[in-house]
Amino acid sequence: MKKGEIKMEIAVAGAGYVGLSLAVLLAQHNRLTVVDVVKEKVDMVNQRKSPIQDVELEDYLKNRINVGEGSNPGLWATTDVEKAYKKAEIVIVAAPTNYDIVKEYFDTSAVETVIQTVRSVNEDALIVIKSTIPVGFTESIRERFKTRNIIFSPEFLRESYALYDNLYPSRIIVGVNEKDEALTNRAHMFTKLLQEAAIKEDVPILYMGFNEAEAIKLFANTYLAMRVAFFNELDTYAEIKGFNTQQIIEGVCLDPRIGIHYNNPSFGYGGYCLPKDSKQLLANFKGVPEALIQAIVRSNHIRKDFIADQVLRQAGFNAEVDAEDYFKMGGQHFAVGIYRLTMKSNSDNFRHSAIQGVIRRLKAQGAEVVIFEPTLPNGSEFYGDKVMNDIETFKERSNVIIANRYDDCLSDVKEKVYTRDIYQRD
Repeated sequence: MKKGEIKMEIAVAGAGYVGLSLAVLLAQHNRLTVVDVVKEKVDMVNQRKSPIQDVELEDYLKNRINVGEGSNPGLWATTDVEKAYKKAEIVIVAAPTNYDIVKEYFDTSAVETVIQTVRSVNEDALIVIKSTIPVGFTESIRERFKTRNIIFSPEFLRESYALYDNLYPSRIIVGVNEKDEALTNRAHMFTKLLQEAAIKEDVPILYMGFNEAEAIKLFANTYLAMRVAFFNELDTYAEIKGFNTQQIIEGVCLDPRIGIHYNNPSFGYGGYCLPKDSKQLLANFKGVPEALIQAIVRSNHIRKDFIADQVLRQAGFNAEVDAEDYFKMGGQHFAVGIYRLTMKSNSDNFRHSAIQGVIRRLKAQGAEVVIFEPTLPNGSEFYGDKVMNDIETFKERSNVIIANRYDDCLSDVKEKVYTRDIYQRD
């Protein structure tokens, strides 16, 4: 078939950065329906607006694909799940799998609900799970629903660069029962759709068992968490000893086996994926000898403790003085300013950001916290802390400012800014 020929009717469950970026990618040559339970998201997509901050995604939605019901090729969004799934040849599941701290395991209920709904209206559809899931989930869900039509294909996307990473994928991995010839052929068909829509050519493609594909996703993200934790501990060591962090990092990273990428210190790894995926991998290690995985998780907690302590030291806090008494100065509360809740620059997502852990630790010591976060309404509260949108008011109100990622707008108050952003990049 020629590139650009309409081939598939596809539904995507979930308009987050995984689901929407895949939908936009595939809508270049196919008919896509995006399903989400949040009507505001659905309306935004149908108005060619991205509900998430992503430069390429915003551009493609606005200028490069057809949008509207009946677009062929193109996409439209809806809250009507049955209508979306009924005619779909492929249903991509990109529902959230939050980590349940009580069960110490992923909450896969949203994924299971999608699969159950699809099966009730369209038993023939190929279900492709893109959500991150525990090792063993695909096999168990196939058995539960007595179906062969479910495969798993992990995503490797960065927040704010999701569509870019789909256009230029590092690899495509598919978990499939390779003894099932019909299913394997459908899996190959799915990867061809991804290849056709990508700009990058000769993308490595790996087919393997379900468990192996699931493990790859968890191990890959835990490795990234480990690398963040490593350079953060290097920075903790250097700061305590009074050494130059940047010089040490550059000397270490010139070794080509280590590389100069992904080495900028932060307040800890955070975001939606790394914390939950590393914890899930640790849970999957039950009964298996290990020391490293739990050390990675523990290291992130220690880093946030250290950052909070350093901020308090910069503020001149004396641990022997009652915290609540200290943080009052002539009747005025001493305010710690939080510059952005987001983990990364050019992002509007602050789910599980490391700085939130630092905030909790500061408040436990009695500090008043004020937050500069332009993506939240001015004057609103974030877990009881006042949110400001005016940067000048924020700087004036803050006695000390902490920034996971530094911005030049803070240059005039640099003397009261605490950051470990050595390279001013993510």
